[in-house]
Amino acid sequence: MRIPMLAAAVVVAVVTSPALADVDVEIGVAPPPDREAVVPAPRAGYVYERPHYAWDGNAYVWSDGRYIEERKGHVYVQPQIEHRGEHWFFHRGHWDDD
Repeated sequence: MRIPMLAAAVVVAVVTSPALADVDVEIGVAPPPDREAVVPAPRAGYVYERPHYAWDGNAYVWSDGRYIEERKGHVYVQPQIEHRGEHWFFHRGHWDDD
């Protein structure tokens, strides 16, 4: 079927393209309940991306937390899933200038 394949291609492009970091991925199903996670101590020169559910184009997948090298003068925006009406929107983590 052509429509689902096109939709999957759009999702892959959104997830893999830094130029499209601000594009929402619309999801028709709610994410699973958050998992409990231990947040490690801060590390100089890094920001910590919190553990979260991400959308892989077919299903929610758990993404463990990770340290990302700090970019001086910039703010890292954490990944999030936003609920609007009957849909959810996945926003990748990104730097404020992406």
